[in-house]
Amino acid sequence: MNDYGDLREQLKQRLADLLERADVIEDDLRHALDADSSEQAIDLADDEALEGVDGVLRQEIAQIRMALLRIENGTYGRCSQCGKPIARERLKARPIATRCVDCAG
Repeated sequence: MNDYGDLREQLKQRLADLLERADVIEDDLRHALDADSSEQAIDLADDEALEGVDGVLRQEIAQIRMALLRIENGTYGRCSQCGKPIARERLKARPIATRCVDCAG
């Protein structure tokens, strides 16, 4: 079994960063709308953009949590498609990878 302690720490740090950013976005989305209708339109457009960013962050958060779970249960570093090992270089570049280069291509 490979030691993925370095990648686990990288994933945990990225997860903490993403959760912090997601919290900031959620706080921004909870603001009350301005009484001025033109300001409301701008706020709503901004909120729509923030919701898109939040969705992307939440998706990456879920992928990181799944990678951490795979590390915990011993399946991390194995291709989910063919079962072969995923190259360490690939995991360093993309720690949430679930497929080897051949299967991902």
